[in-house]
Amino acid sequence: MDRLWTDFVNSDYHDWRGGDRSEDRLAKPEWQQWFLEQWRLQASIPASIEDETSMRKFRNELQAVATRLSEGASLTDEEREWLNAIMEKGRGHRKLSVDEQQLRVEWIPVGAHWQQVMAEVAADFAITLTQGEGARIRICENADCRWVFYDDTRSRTQKYCDDKMCGNLMKVRRFRAKRKGEQQK
Repeated sequence: MDRLWTDFVNSDYHDWRGGDRSEDRLAKPEWQQWFLEQWRLQASIPASIEDETSMRKFRNELQAVATRLSEGASLTDEEREWLNAIMEKGRGHRKLSVDEQQLRVEWIPVGAHWQQVMAEVAADFAITLTQGEGARIRICENADCRWVFYDDTRSRTQKYCDDKMCGNLMKVRRFRAKRKGEQQK
């Protein structure tokens, strides 16, 4: 299951197949457009150099926190204060609306800028933590991939960001290594 904060963190792309290709999608206007549309957020495209720098710093720090949590650590007071400072930059109000005959409360952001977007990302991450789900944060065990993901399996044992991609790749690599070891005997 994709989440706002995992899509943002994973904008730092690495070739999961083991190639040397990697790219920082955060700086690409096409990715910015996709991300904003995907999560119904608004900001200017392309982001300014200052906004890109802020987003990159935020992404790297958020990835570091997620990595620590994936290793079983607890959120520190400093990390909590940092998240609060990021969320504080986002302003908005709530609105009661009807969606397909169903009442719902919406959060309507006041600003259409990248600081607001980062506040929304931080809030989504904080919601994951408040729901007691920090223990479900994982880093893909494919060392070439390094994607952060949320383990939504019942058993909480998901190892790869995607079983069809990284999972199959790692299974094939293990099989080939085992076969090669048997042939060398």
